[in-house]
Amino acid sequence: MSVPGELTRAPRAEVELVIGGMTCASCANRIERRLNRLDGVSATVNYATEKAKVSHDAGLDPRALITAVRQAGYTARLARRDRADDTPGADEDAPVRALRDRVIICALLSLPVIAMAMIPALQFTYWQWLSLTLAAPVIVWGGWPFHKAAWANLRHGTATMDTLISMGTSAALLWSLYALLLGTAGIPGMTHSFELTVARGDGADNIYLEVGAGVITFILLGRYFEARSKRRAGTALRALLELGVKEVSVLRDGRELRIGVEQLAVGDRFVVRPGEKIATDGEIVEGASAVDASMITGESVPVEVGPGDAVVGATVNAGGRLVVEATRVGADTQLAQMARLVEDAQTGKTAAQRLADKVSGIFVPIVVLLALATFGFWVGTGGSLTTAFTAAVAVLIVACPCALGLATPMALMIGTGRGAQLGILIKGPEVLETTRRVDTVVLDKTGTVTTGRMALLDVIAADGEDPDEVLRLAGAVEDASEHPIARAIAATAVERFGDLPAVHGFSSLAGLGVRGEVREHGDAREVTVGRPGMIAEAPLADELTEAVRAAGRRGRTAVVVGWNGRPRGVLVVADAVRPTSADAIAQFRALGLTPVLLTGDSAEVAAAVAAEVGIDPERVIAQVLPAGKVDAVRRLQDEGRSVAMVGDGVNDAAALARADLGLAMGTGTDAAIEASDLTLVRGDLRAAADAIRLSRRTLGTIRTNLFWAFAYNVAALPLAAAGLLNPMLAGAAMAFSSVFVVANSQRLRGFRARAA
Repeated sequence: MSVPGELTRAPRAEVELVIGGMTCASCANRIERRLNRLDGVSATVNYATEKAKVSHDAGLDPRALITAVRQAGYTARLARRDRADDTPGADEDAPVRALRDRVIICALLSLPVIAMAMIPALQFTYWQWLSLTLAAPVIVWGGWPFHKAAWANLRHGTATMDTLISMGTSAALLWSLYALLLGTAGIPGMTHSFELTVARGDGADNIYLEVGAGVITFILLGRYFEARSKRRAGTALRALLELGVKEVSVLRDGRELRIGVEQLAVGDRFVVRPGEKIATDGEIVEGASAVDASMITGESVPVEVGPGDAVVGATVNAGGRLVVEATRVGADTQLAQMARLVEDAQTGKTAAQRLADKVSGIFVPIVVLLALATFGFWVGTGGSLTTAFTAAVAVLIVACPCALGLATPMALMIGTGRGAQLGILIKGPEVLETTRRVDTVVLDKTGTVTTGRMALLDVIAADGEDPDEVLRLAGAVEDASEHPIARAIAATAVERFGDLPAVHGFSSLAGLGVRGEVREHGDAREVTVGRPGMIAEAPLADELTEAVRAAGRRGRTAVVVGWNGRPRGVLVVADAVRPTSADAIAQFRALGLTPVLLTGDSAEVAAAVAAEVGIDPERVIAQVLPAGKVDAVRRLQDEGRSVAMVGDGVNDAAALARADLGLAMGTGTDAAIEASDLTLVRGDLRAAADAIRLSRRTLGTIRTNLFWAFAYNVAALPLAAAGLLNPMLAGAAMAFSSVFVVANSQRLRGFRARAA
């Protein structure tokens, strides 16, 4: 029965906004709240990526979203997914340089102020006035970005991290001016010592210029490191987007015409010369070459391609001239889809980050109230104004919601970016949580553990026969057949011998094999390739009979080759196990996962493959129909297991969606990739183990960041309120709490894949 609300539900649309002017996590929360107040709008704002992902009713004009952001005091514009300059840090060179220059100037002015305040021997007769001369520009000009943002916040009735910094440093400057001009701090010969705890005594004889200047400098330095790290974190995504070509040589009426790649349409044929990048996804219609796909898959060995083979845009033609017919263009290409997956993952939030966002959203008002309460407590308990003021300023300055805001997005940005470089695409932050819980990995055999293509594994010749001659003649006859087994035999023969002899009178006997006459050097031989029963004139020799039986025991296909009425050899063909599969199984076990083999093949074939790669016999599920794969996953889940599924075909899509964690081999179908949580661009099962390791490490980094951010604030605020923390040291601690989160996240850049 239909629900009335479903009948009237408006269609939805999604846009992405590039946000400017954010200085801390509180800014992101403020913009998010402002956008979510609009009817039919659901928005997520990411401080690290400086973007807002907005879902809204299709009837809403996106300009209304931009207006809402501007009304909150920030800038916004619509993002374009295919633009590299819309990725984090892409256009930040000038702002980062300006911030660096501001840090240098403030540091040069602040260092003498801090030194004079900390070392009494440097406090000459009028040192306090020199401190004022040096510190005032730092607090006013150096801190201008904070004061400007604080004023904008005040006009909009909100408060952010900038509010705390502006209040704390302005109070330090104003108090110092009061002490210098109206108190006794300005008299010749005034000295005071520097203490780790707050100062005690009369407020009229203390100045806090080193606090104001030091805090501004430390926080600017922290933001400079943060800005640089954001730029580095966005490098992977920018590099991905910049892989594409700008122009392409398209064939029109038999002539080459140079056009912009955005004008290319599906069905267009274009030319790719040696050394050029392939403009878009397509199929080769003319030419043969080797294609270097290392920038997409991470695989260093070029792949041989020819007519009929599919190629991916942005890969490099390392050999001959190719003519390619475009099959996907624009946002539908694999490169664009990879970039979209990475960016979508970076804009998401884990459950822990959503909690952190709620805390940071109310953090600033709570800190302001705590600072006022601290001041009142010290005054009310008989403490001096100096003690009360210093403790209150320390509370304002030591608080750091920025570390909370950066904890998840910075690690996500770097982790997913590193994954993209390694050919591992993570769909969202919730996937990370799942990788921690999975304890069983179900592997679809065909195309995942095996190559999914028949391959010739062995040639056994009868006594007195040449194995090369057996393969050469079998390949010549099979070359006329389209059967997968025939293609495997013919391809191996061509690779080994080059041109094969011509075949006359070729015939195919359904379910049995093929036959044809090979004429060479005046000699004609009637060659038969197929089931053992095809050659009835003579029995198989003992060695050939044993070869057929051994192949059957190992789940392989034995093909008998004979000519002139006598069996001459046996060819053993099978869906070859990937060379790296056994290593991948060992890596899964090292991660604490139990590997399970799932296949529609017979129990004998499944057992042989499982034995070859190291999967326990009791963990093999054979003779499963495509529809039964979902049931197999469900049964494992009913046993209390958390299941990861690795597959690549259309018939794997439902099982991938059913599993707790779906991993699709990028060599597979769009349906499988769409249903999965993780996409592995390269066809190497070890990449699945790498994906789980990277996801777990990224999640671990996020948790470490959040623990630090919460623990820092929980410990620092009481210390500051108790008067046990000098405000300048509080400012340094606050600045470097964010730097710690950023630096800890940067460690993910060093993640190394074991899938070479």
